[in-house]
Amino acid sequence: MLFGSISYLNLLPFQVFLKRYLSNNSASMSYRYNHAVPSSINKALKRKSINAGFISSIESRKCRCTDLGIIANKDVYSVLLIEGDNQADPASASSNQLAKVLKLKGRVLIGDDALKYYLDGGEGIDLARAWYDKTNLPFVFARLCYNRYDKNINQLAKEFSKRKIHIPQYILKHEAKKREITTKQLLWYLNHIYYKMDWKAKRSLNKFLKAS
Repeated sequence: MLFGSISYLNLLPFQVFLKRYLSNNSASMSYRYNHAVPSSINKALKRKSINAGFISSIESRKCRCTDLGIIANKDVYSVLLIEGDNQADPASASSNQLAKVLKLKGRVLIGDDALKYYLDGGEGIDLARAWYDKTNLPFVFARLCYNRYDKNINQLAKEFSKRKIHIPQYILKHEAKKREITTKQLLWYLNHIYYKMDWKAKRSLNKFLKAS
C-alpha cells in the first residue's frame, strides 16, 4: 500500500503514529512520505499513484473515506485570509472554496506558512473561526480517503482514533526548528486540531459540500 501524506504540522501526530503502526504490523504495506501539498495529494489519489491519504474535504465527495479528518473547532491559525486582492492558495482546495462560500475576499494562505505568519504578528481572518461564527460548527479541512485496501485503512484509522499520540521531544524540536517556531508554539497549535469525525464534524462537512 502506498500512503501519501503532507508535511504540514497539522498531520504530525498522524505521521508519528503511522510510522509506528506500519513498523509494528505484519500486513503487506509500504509507507511513502510525500512532501506534496494537499492539492497534489488530491490528484495523486485520483490517478491512483497512492492508495490512501488525507485529501481536501471538498474533493472527498465521491471518494471512499474513513472517519478521520483534519478538523478545527473555532480558530485554526493556519488557514488565513489576508487583506488584498483575491488570490487562491495553489496548495489548497478546501480553504479556497471556504473563502468563496463565506463570500470573503482577499489572499488565502494555508499551512505552516500561514501559522508562521500568524505567530510573527501577521493579521488576517481565520477562516475556521469565520465558518464557526456563521454555522456554530467546526470545519473539516481534509479527510482520510482511499481507493484500495479498505480493511487495512479502516483498521488503521480506528487504531489512530482511540490512541493518545506522544510525540518524542527530538521530533518536536526538529519540526519546530525547521519552521522557525518553538516547541511550545508547535504544541499549542496542535491543541487546536482534532481528527475524529464526530456528528458535528459530519454535519459541518455536509453543510459545506451543499454550499459548494
